[in-house]
Amino acid sequence: MKINYRPEIDGLRAISVFAVIFYHANFIIYDSLLFQGGFLGVDIFFVISGYLITSLILKEIKVSGRFYFINFYLRRARRILPMLIFITLFFVPFAWLNLLPTKLLDFSNSIFSSTFFSSNFFFIFNNQEYGHSSSILKPFLHTWSLSVEEQFYILYPLFVILCLKYLKNKFFFLLILFSALSLILAQLGSLNFSILNFYLLPTRVWELFCGAILAKIEIDNRRQNRNIYDNIFPIIGIILIFFSFIYFDNDTFHPSFITIIPVLGTALIIWYANENNIVTKVLS
Repeated sequence: MKINYRPEIDGLRAISVFAVIFYHANFIIYDSLLFQGGFLGVDIFFVISGYLITSLILKEIKVSGRFYFINFYLRRARRILPMLIFITLFFVPFAWLNLLPTKLLDFSNSIFSSTFFSSNFFFIFNNQEYGHSSSILKPFLHTWSLSVEEQFYILYPLFVILCLKYLKNKFFFLLILFSALSLILAQLGSLNFSILNFYLLPTRVWELFCGAILAKIEIDNRRQNRNIYDNIFPIIGIILIFFSFIYFDNDTFHPSFITIIPVLGTALIIWYANENNIVTKVLS
């Protein structure tokens, strides 16, 4: 089941990718670190993923009356595994030639965990703080977010199907409820268990569910033309995202209530963008 292609969402993806790259590159301009909050590109991805995956599942059910789990998981595998395998094979020779035995073992364990989409747990157990200077020696650190997404992809379709079968009228309410609980958990975690809070799905699922809520509303009611709002809110969304890239940093409690800023910015663009407004044209 295909969903309507929206080029502005690919533009959002591009912004999030470059934000993460600039963050890790540590570019400095006039003694200021460029995109010190660029790690929030991952949060943008989470919102987009929740929106697209929910749209795909609900549209397939709406059109065919059922959902094919095998086809869904095969599509995810074809989309993700080839590049993951390529990156792994690309890095192995460099690691073999340059790493000491203990570091090579650590590197091998990170490959193993990323292959089975559990690298977020691996980095938790190794007490690896994201953004710390030691992270430069962890070439597979970025796979933590891939693991979170894949864990979501494994569990979420089951959640959707069970809700639609037994709690059909409560699905939207449950999305909001679990989003609120996840956000509260993230806020508490940011103050007390920062590493667990950063890497685990339960404190990230509210971002994915934000996109899911948009998709659910769109499937049920369709996006309506909102005239002036279509031009204003996408601009506000871009401002919120770039504000976060510039003013967030490694000392920001994240994810937490403050992470609502880039998540809301992403949601505004997804919901209000259309082919006629300036933000869509630029992102496309």
